[in-house]
Amino acid sequence: MAKPRPARVKQASSTMVLMNLTAGKIVSQALAVAAELGIADLLKDSAKSAADIARAANASEDGVYRVLRALASVGLFAETGERRFRLTPLGKLLRTDSPEALGGYARFVGHESTWRPWGELRHSVRTGEPAFDQVFAMPIFEYFAKMPEAAAIFDAAMTSISTFESKAVAAAYDFSGIGTLVDVAGGHGLLITTILKANRKMGGILFDLPHVTAGAPALLQSRGVADRCQIVSGDFFESVPEGGDAYLMKHIIHDWDDERAIQILKNCHRAMRSGGKVLIVDAVIPPGNAAHFGKLLDLEMLVLTPRGRERTRVEFQNLLKRSGFRLRRVVPTETHLSVVEGARA
Repeated sequence: MAKPRPARVKQASSTMVLMNLTAGKIVSQALAVAAELGIADLLKDSAKSAADIARAANASEDGVYRVLRALASVGLFAETGERRFRLTPLGKLLRTDSPEALGGYARFVGHESTWRPWGELRHSVRTGEPAFDQVFAMPIFEYFAKMPEAAAIFDAAMTSISTFESKAVAAAYDFSGIGTLVDVAGGHGLLITTILKANRKMGGILFDLPHVTAGAPALLQSRGVADRCQIVSGDFFESVPEGGDAYLMKHIIHDWDDERAIQILKNCHRAMRSGGKVLIVDAVIPPGNAAHFGKLLDLEMLVLTPRGRERTRVEFQNLLKRSGFRLRRVVPTETHLSVVEGARA
């Protein structure tokens, strides 16, 4: 008896592949709404009907059902019948109590501070200037300083993505031998607390603008490292705390053009001890056509930041050389980020 042939998986046509790519805006905004309504938290214990979710979220039943159905089609939820939905493993990342909670980042992606500038990508492509400045008539970090609600969403987003990025950095790079680590523009301190917990003999300094560091003491206390981490407020374009053995920056250098990035790095160079080093945690763009999240994130830098960019290994090498460092190595992590290590020349 002949064995039955396995069913052939129908490949999507080129037309539908392209059509699905254009739906990125739909998924991004649906994710942002689901995060804002707290749908993943509502589903954490059991499946629920769209009607129950809508009542709890104070939203339209029809609207909630259609958002859930759309997100179920891309794997965030699963419809179990009778307009009921449950969480999938992917959807659990939107729960606020998840160890790798990404709901904060999802909300930021749909917030007007990013959504409106992205509608003007063509302006940035044509002029090389940030569309953010065109939309809001001021640079992004000035805007956040003046708009506390937007700044809070941005800060929550950065903490959100740090939940998995910080673990990856701490696991990939050997921090032993560093007596004092200075986290430059370290936000609320999730990265440095993760590193300090893994390196019990290390001391830390968390450095950022005053309105940012205001949110740090509670996190340092909750992670049990407040006695080993000093909080200092200031502007890295003017100076950074002195006396560190290593100066760490995650998602900082990519915010700025070469000249301002060099200014930050030179300030680190002046402040560090003899034999110190700088650790830049950013995407390192690979050559060729290989898929890499950093290549997409680079467009975010183009649209939002003051001529920031993701860089290649060679571009980092040149940046470090102009700042008084030499590139020692690039340490990849399990995420799209790498640790670019520069030694004081």
